[in-house]
Formats: sequence, structure tokens, C-alpha cells
Amino acid sequence: MTATQQQDLQLQRRLQQDSIQLGGRTIYLNPFLYWRRFDSNTDRWLREPGQLTDDQTRVNRSRFYPELDWTGLDEHQTAVYDGAVEMFLKSLDLISTFHPELGAGQMLEVERKMTITKKRAFERWVDKAIRRRQRDEHRETRRFERSRVWREWREWIAMDTTQKALVPLVMLMVLGGVAGWSFGAAQSACPTLSLPSGQTGVR
Repeated sequence: MTATQQQDLQLQRRLQQDSIQLGGRTIYLNPFLYWRRFDSNTDRWLREPGQLTDDQTRVNRSRFYPELDWTGLDEHQTAVYDGAVEMFLKSLDLISTFHPELGAGQMLEVERKMTITKKRAFERWVDKAIRRRQRDEHRETRRFERSRVWREWREWIAMDTTQKALVPLVMLMVLGGVAGWSFGAAQSACPTLSLPSGQTGVR
């Protein structure tokens, strides 16, 4: 089998996982396959976790994860699984919007196949999105902290009492620098003593 045939086979398998045939139509289960029909608001709504309320995700936990014990999860795992539940709800909402002709039974078939084939993909996507958001928030916090420290320093230096205290200190530093330079110049100007050549021999 050639490399091109292998790529075609992988693409077919992926499309089989990302789609379902209903009533002679191909319904895509991967919400990002509809991106050409998105506007910017819909794209942001889909890509950013936390767009749905906590009540909406909590009430649907057992719908998509009936096997999961939510009480044993840590904070990050709970956020990832809640985000995956949110992705399921958003995807079903998009599919019903782009395919209004689908009935309740057909939407149930879509949901069943999506639950089987898209869980890991949604979980990976949400995990990356959460980590990316945490990195951005950490970077923004550090940038704000640097800006705050710099602003406090400028405000401190601009105070009258600070300037009055700094003037004598600067003068002392300047005088100390001048004195050090003068001492160094005087030392280099002194001639070095050299013994006459007759006194350098060993007796």
C-alpha cells in the first residue's frame, strides 16, 4: 500500500468517526467541520470553555458520562470533563441549527455516536484550552505585577520627601566617586622606586 493510499484510508476512517449517515445525508459530528459557516461570535463561543452556565453542564453530566464518579475527581479533571460536556451540548446545538430537518430520533442517533467517538477528542481539546488559558492568565498576572511595581517606584521617586532624601545620597555618591578617582589618579602619578643596577646583584 502506498503512502497516498494509507493517507486516504486514514482520512476515510476519520470521516467515518466524524460523521453519520442519516436519511441520505452526511451529518458531521465534529463541530469544527462546520467552521466555514461560522461567524466570529459562534467560533469564539465554540472554542472557549465556560460559555455555558454551570447548571447546564452539571445537569447533563450523567447524560454523557454515566460511568464517571464525579466526587473522586480533582479540580482540573472536573474542569476537563465539564468542558467536554459543554462541547457535546454546543455540538448538538450546532448540528440542530445547521440540520433543522433532523427529528428527535435522528438527533438521538447523532448523540449516541458522538458520545462513543468524540469523548477523547473533546477531552483533549478542552484540556489544551484550559492549560492555554491558565498560561495566558499567568502571563497577564506577571505583566500586571511588573507594571504595578514600576508604577509604585515612579510614584515613590516623584514624592517630595523621596527627592529630598535622595539629593544628599546622590551627592555623597558623586563625592565618593570623585574622591576614588582622585586617589587612583594620584597613585598612578607617583614614580616607582628603582634600585641602581649595581645594587641588584647578589653578594
